[in-house]
Amino acid sequence: MDPIQVSRPDEDTLQQLGVRQWAVWEKEASTFDWTYDEREVCFLLEGQVRVEPTGDGAGEAVEFGPGDMVIFPQGLSCVWAISVPVRKHYRFG
Repeated sequence: MDPIQVSRPDEDTLQQLGVRQWAVWEKEASTFDWTYDEREVCFLLEGQVRVEPTGDGAGEAVEFGPGDMVIFPQGLSCVWAISVPVRKHYRFG
């Protein structure tokens, strides 16, 4: 399985991808299990998160915050640990 990818895109890249038009998701500080049925790309506006892959072939845990773009591969099972409430733009597929 592909690893979780974290990058810091510039404003031109965000505009080219249309990130500011993507849906917004918000979540309070919490910990929960999640499985990605399809690929997700998200751009964090606020918050602090640690995501730890679980299961066979689990990769490295990643931490991300405001200004980070994260790509979660389809089929990934993980644990989200939100330490600072999150607000993000996201797109599936």
